[in-house]
Amino acid sequence: MDDIVRRLPGYNCGECGFKNCREFALALLQNSDKDLSLCPFMSQERYQDAKKQIEELLPTIKSNAEEIRGVIDGLVADFALAPLQGESSCREELHPFDGSVKVEMGDVLRYRPWGCPITHFGRVIKIEGGLVTVHMVGPCHLLGDESFTYKEAGLCLVVAFEGTVSKGRICEVGETVKFLPDHCMMQKVHSGVIVHSEGKMVRIEGIDLKVW
Repeated sequence: MDDIVRRLPGYNCGECGFKNCREFALALLQNSDKDLSLCPFMSQERYQDAKKQIEELLPTIKSNAEEIRGVIDGLVADFALAPLQGESSCREELHPFDGSVKVEMGDVLRYRPWGCPITHFGRVIKIEGGLVTVHMVGPCHLLGDESFTYKEAGLCLVVAFEGTVSKGRICEVGETVKFLPDHCMMQKVHSGVIVHSEGKMVRIEGIDLKVW
């Protein structure tokens, strides 16, 4: 998308119907019914070279784009979320509803995320402000393994995900996104809001399994 943005006028005037040139570039990539004629500046002679370059770039970018689609719901995601470098899974930040559970660093928790029918197993890597951050270490195939111990955390609210965008587009802070966590057993598209972005690393809060 940056290749397109660099060739647009950059005035962010809104005449195309979008808030800024970046949103217009995204619309050009995602919607076949949007074209450069929506920008009043691209018809000017000084932008003809840039217009030609964008028209040549768009089909190539679209043909190379890999669709990320959930298995259980068939929805298309903006990106796939992989672990941070050197880590075993995406990070899930949890709020256990049962405050009586005594959680310590290194514990393995068995829990069910709010709105998800699947039992998860996560190893605790951080405890702060009543929130527990885990890496996935399960799930269900570990049941019945007597050497594997865990604590029952019951129903938990997943507050946030942290990970790396492995496929798909890099999204802006404040943007509501659809994403597919690599470790999701159902391969179901999640939604949330980007609250931090640094390169390909993102933090997503306001997690929901409903995608509108």
